[in-house]
Amino acid sequence: MNHSRARAELRKYHNKPYFKLPKDPKVAAATAWNVPDLCATYDWPTGAPGGGVIAIVELGGGWVVSDIDSYFQSLGQPTPAIIDVSVDGTENTPGQSGSAGDDDYEVALDIEVSGAAYYAATGQAATIRVYWSQDIGSAVQKAQSDGCDVCSISWGADEANWGATAAGQMEAILEAAAEAGMVVFAASGDNDSSDGGSTPANVDCPSSCPHAVGCGGTTKTAAAETVWNDNPGETDGEGTGGGYSTVFPVQSFQIGAPPAPASTHYGKGRMVPDVCANADPNTGYNIFVHGSATVVGGTSAVAPLYAGLFAALGAKLGFVTPALWKNQKAFNDITVGSNGFYSAAVGPDPCSGIGSPIAQKIAALFDSMA
Repeated sequence: MNHSRARAELRKYHNKPYFKLPKDPKVAAATAWNVPDLCATYDWPTGAPGGGVIAIVELGGGWVVSDIDSYFQSLGQPTPAIIDVSVDGTENTPGQSGSAGDDDYEVALDIEVSGAAYYAATGQAATIRVYWSQDIGSAVQKAQSDGCDVCSISWGADEANWGATAAGQMEAILEAAAEAGMVVFAASGDNDSSDGGSTPANVDCPSSCPHAVGCGGTTKTAAAETVWNDNPGETDGEGTGGGYSTVFPVQSFQIGAPPAPASTHYGKGRMVPDVCANADPNTGYNIFVHGSATVVGGTSAVAPLYAGLFAALGAKLGFVTPALWKNQKAFNDITVGSNGFYSAAVGPDPCSGIGSPIAQKIAALFDSMA
């Protein structure tokens, strides 16, 4: 039996991982980022207190010690302490074929980006707990009960696949996690404004849940940063998810968020994403998987990047999203680009949220809470 396929068939609500491989890896290698260099361009803090334990939710794939060690050795960083936790019998199961694009790429991306981002801010090795499950909600609940401080979710699906009841249950789990002090970051999807759905404008769950920090994607070079969209003019392609929820209402904490266009019958509720960072596979992340270095992108990279930063800022920060929206000058406003149905603009927008991190300014917001 193809075990990867069997696991995929069990996933609830058709959740999928949000990583993307570049179409031309050799070209992408010239513009890809090492995490410490990307952190430097985002004005990462140094000497942050650290201490936050990072939870990573995985619905498939696996990791091997040699890949993780090789990656961190290449950066001159110590390997994080990594603990696997099986929630429902799902386990760390690296692919046997080593095929390009299998779920192992997601797992490597999450561990390596979050660990490297944490070290860049603290000079300390991260503690990472990987929660293996076929259900995102139960994984988050287990991470909360284990006392994790930050959670990264790089899997999701169109709200229509979840349905209002299941999405509401997911939000209740995330609200409880926030009340317990755990910050949760969720990728907004990699299929432009349609999120791979049947209409031009849909949003992805769990990033649409109000108690998740929705993480969108940009194309970042040394000179500029724009909305990530590798298929301009189309609503279903490779680019950042974003739009308005059909399940969750407008959120009062999203100060300055533009209302959904009145002329459409698509979602008019909570705006997604909240924040963004580099995600384009053509300006992607150098990682190590299946025994070799490669470039990977996707909003899957953005959630662990922020997770590494916030774990570095301290423990039990909880529901941080309102504080972020109140302090939009701690972010680079992304004003150029489109994800298909929606376009970037001055101020918050449903492509890039409030922007990409100016991380030292973000750190200053939480100094008193650490």
